[in-house]
Amino acid sequence: MSRVAIIGAGPSGLAQLHAFEQAGLAGADVPEVVCFEKQSDWGGLWNYTWRTGLDEHGDPVHGSMYRYLWSNGPKECLEFADYTFDEHFGGPIPSFPPREVLYDYITGRAKKSGVRQYIHFDTAVRWIAYDEARGTFEVTVESRADKSTRTEEFDWVIVGTGHFSTPNFPEYPGFSTFPGRVLHSHDFRDAGEFAGKDLLILGNSYSAEDIALQSLKYGAESVTISYRTSPMGFGWPEGVSEVPGLDRVEGRTAYFADGSTRDVDAIVLCTGYRHHFPFIEEALRLRTGNQLYPEKLYKGVVWTPNPKLMYLAMQDQYYTFSMFDAQAFYVRDVILGRIALPEPDAMQADIASWRARQDTLAGPMDDIDFQTDYLRDLMKPTDYPAFDLDLARQHFATWEHHKEESITGYRDRSFASPCTGTVAPLHHTPWWEELDDSLATFLGSGRVSGDVN
Repeated sequence: MSRVAIIGAGPSGLAQLHAFEQAGLAGADVPEVVCFEKQSDWGGLWNYTWRTGLDEHGDPVHGSMYRYLWSNGPKECLEFADYTFDEHFGGPIPSFPPREVLYDYITGRAKKSGVRQYIHFDTAVRWIAYDEARGTFEVTVESRADKSTRTEEFDWVIVGTGHFSTPNFPEYPGFSTFPGRVLHSHDFRDAGEFAGKDLLILGNSYSAEDIALQSLKYGAESVTISYRTSPMGFGWPEGVSEVPGLDRVEGRTAYFADGSTRDVDAIVLCTGYRHHFPFIEEALRLRTGNQLYPEKLYKGVVWTPNPKLMYLAMQDQYYTFSMFDAQAFYVRDVILGRIALPEPDAMQADIASWRARQDTLAGPMDDIDFQTDYLRDLMKPTDYPAFDLDLARQHFATWEHHKEESITGYRDRSFASPCTGTVAPLHHTPWWEELDDSLATFLGSGRVSGDVN
């Protein structure tokens, strides 16, 4: 029997375990699957921790999750086709849940699938190498409890570690003498820390947008967003402003490219993340920026220099959980022999075609259409349950318009499930006024999670 190693038990790793479990339930002869997870529990980035910097074992903290984070896109665009929100929670819930609700949903399916038995927790992968002579991978892992190491042999390796855990941390003149705190969004944990303070945020994407709003919502005196290329241009509430790129900091005064200045108490760098895989030998290591279609990944998942190595969730993402599912079912079917990979030249030609289209994309809706077509292409040869992908795409377009109409009110909207057709109820409290992000408060009316395990 062949052996498969899955690295990481976050959303993508759990999706892969679920895909194999579903095949086994349908009577397929599945390989031995072993999942290695560095953290003590599953959920990946959704496994919230107060820690920053190093974890309790001295490794870099994986999670970038912060208190008061709510979904910034409709939950209907990430819903599992074979485990709906209605099923998990026993009825409809609003379209924009906070992190605790989404964590409950992700892990609820994992519990139902019974995949925890395949996961080695507190086990860090330290090295992956390929033995050409044997045609197998050598995976060296460390048990973090007693620091013991061992090396196991696998026929296939699936990397599901994600790429939002190693910060891209730029340097600006004056940072070393700035009297306040300078931190990356990776280490942002509680917006209440900046209550009464003047905050500077560097960046012009989703984390900059959300941390700016969260900080003002929980009491920041002012938030200045410094963009490098172009402003986000939303109708910001009073207290939030956008300025061109940061030039330097002198004392607590920030100087910007247009000659303007702001006195600030803290600086948050929402400057993105690096694809970083120091535990993989060079010949196997993906090197890419945050793109919709990285190089050397056929169908976005198969490492073309060695097609027995797979990478999940390495794309820039509009779709998330549903895309990870589609990737996991595709990868599973390659390993089970249900999908035959073409010759290397054909794989490269397919990648080149997608990347050529990527070069023509002119904005968010082009990006969404691109990734929608990518999902459709992935799902076509597998038995992943069908759902209304066109409706999900339409939801993204509607969501974009709602954000333009009200950046503080777009979460107070309702969408229909592409899986069940259920229309979500409105949340009982407008998002801008809701300071309690707990699962119990979100569900309201005495309801509890559908997860009874």
